[in-house]
Order: sequence, then structure tokens, then C-alpha cells
Amino acid sequence: MKSISVKQAVVLLITGLLLISSPNVGTAESLAGSKGDVRFYPYFPATADRPCTKAYKAYVAASGHSAYATTPYSRVRSLYILCGSRLNAPSQKAAEDMAMKSCQATRNRYKVTTGGACEIAASK
Repeated sequence: MKSISVKQAVVLLITGLLLISSPNVGTAESLAGSKGDVRFYPYFPATADRPCTKAYKAYVAASGHSAYATTPYSRVRSLYILCGSRLNAPSQKAAEDMAMKSCQATRNRYKVTTGGACEIAASK
């Protein structure tokens, strides 16, 4: 039987530990179809052709880091729901920041003062 030097044994041991501890290194999963980190479930009107419903469906279908921001739904219904989204951003944090900016820009455009502030509903 051939003897192994201590140096070779250490190298083999470290290589084995690295392979065991990082099984998903190098494999990137698509985020398409995932709802990601849901902070609260957004309210959607009954009709599927509304802009915020379409934006949320596009968010779920997006394959990269994305976020969906909306005004929260409360027990007292507002006459409107405002939203913003960012699809396929470089990172989850960047997607959240851009979705918030989009939602806030919508609030400012329509000069809305009631209905609550924009919040990140979900991100991935």
C-alpha cells in the first residue's frame, strides 16, 4: 500500500470539506415563478387587467432579482391601490430601492396624501 504524505492528506481533506460544505456553488437558480420574500400579501382588484395586478404577475414571472412595492391594504378600503416594481435588477436590495422609488413617484404624480405610504410587499 502506498503511503500518503501529511501534506497530501491535508490537501485532500480540505478539498473534501469544501466540496461538502458548498454543494450549490456555481449553480444559479432561476427565480421565475417564485414569490420570494413576502412581507405582506398585496390586495388586487377583481379584474386581472389592472396595472398593479399586471405588475405583480410580471414580478412573479421575472427570472432575476425583483421587487414589488405597494400601498398597504387596510381594513378600510381605499379607492385606489398604488404600486411600483423593478424587475431583474442586479441585486435584491437594488430592486427594493428602485421599486420604492417607482411607487413613491406614482404617489407624487397623482398627488395622493391618503391611503398609506409605499411599502415593499415582496422581493426576491
